[in-house]
Amino acid sequence: MITIEDFKKLDIRIGKVISAERIPDSDKLVRMMVNFGTEERQILAGIAEFVADLSTLPGKEMPFIVNLEPRKMRGLESQGMMLAASSGDAPILLHPAEDVEPGSIVR
Repeated sequence: MITIEDFKKLDIRIGKVISAERIPDSDKLVRMMVNFGTEERQILAGIAEFVADLSTLPGKEMPFIVNLEPRKMRGLESQGMMLAASSGDAPILLHPAEDVEPGSIVR
């Protein structure tokens, strides 16, 4: 269990995917460029084996944690974390029911 104060430390924002591509020599990693309104960030996510056609991702809005320490994977820096639901072994990508501005805060 965490406190509400711990939860408030998470900065979750809606980002709009600009581009998505597989990371060479990786079965899982996808490199996405994501628009957060005032900035663009590179986010790496382990979704390659679950998204058959990465060309469907650009234009999608999704929630991301944007205040995590950057992490290096395969020589690339991930500047946040995509949030997804869990259904068995496969992640289910989350999207707002309506269009929202990139960078909108998730509460």
